[in-house]
Amino acid sequence: MGQNLQSGGRLRPIDLARGHGLSTQAIRNYEEAGILPAAGRTPHGYRTYTALHAAALRAFLALVPGHGHRTATSIMRAVNQGAVDEAFRLIDESHAGLLDDRQTLQAVESALRDLTAGAETAPAATSGPGGTFVGPLARRLGIRPATLRKWEQAGLVSPRRDPRTGYRVYDEADVRDARLARQLRRGGYPLERIARLIAHVRAAGGLEPLAAALSDWHGRLSARGRAMLAGAAELEAFLRELPENA
Repeated sequence: MGQNLQSGGRLRPIDLARGHGLSTQAIRNYEEAGILPAAGRTPHGYRTYTALHAAALRAFLALVPGHGHRTATSIMRAVNQGAVDEAFRLIDESHAGLLDDRQTLQAVESALRDLTAGAETAPAATSGPGGTFVGPLARRLGIRPATLRKWEQAGLVSPRRDPRTGYRVYDEADVRDARLARQLRRGGYPLERIARLIAHVRAAGGLEPLAAALSDWHGRLSARGRAMLAGAAELEAFLRELPENA
């Protein structure tokens, strides 16, 4: 970047843009969004930047992979407004979110191990064609029918209604979700969190596809954690460049 320094240590928008494959318009947009400190102006009104702006840009681009564009923008805006503690709070929230994702993954893995340990290998008893009713399923799971209805309200299961009787009918996917919910409830997880876990199962298309996706899930969490470290390093470098720390 030193080779692009202009007289007085000034940088043009193109100097910042080139090193990161950005357009000069992107640089201007970042400044207007508060991601970069306000630029200086030449007597003719052209924007001029400095090494401080270059450090801010590096910090922002490093924060995005770990925190996302929106949070990274909020972090940089807070720092540039002098609200460093607010920036730290936003970073803490991202780390807490990552920890929650890790705990979610661990909960899914634990529940899958329990479900595949062989404790329940027999098929669910059915009380009608194409599914099982609330009573037989509740007895099989060792819970009350009212519990299954509560889980339905929370989005954990989605039984259809028998058109003739109006009774709830639980198909194979519903039974799977109910079994998973029971294992997670035994582990102390609240219904709201279980609903998110079961959403992962449904999105994956079942337990077996989800199990196959766990390795990729691990990899994405590790990559996000490492990206947060890289973002923290660049943000710290930018903080050291701020005038009050000079």
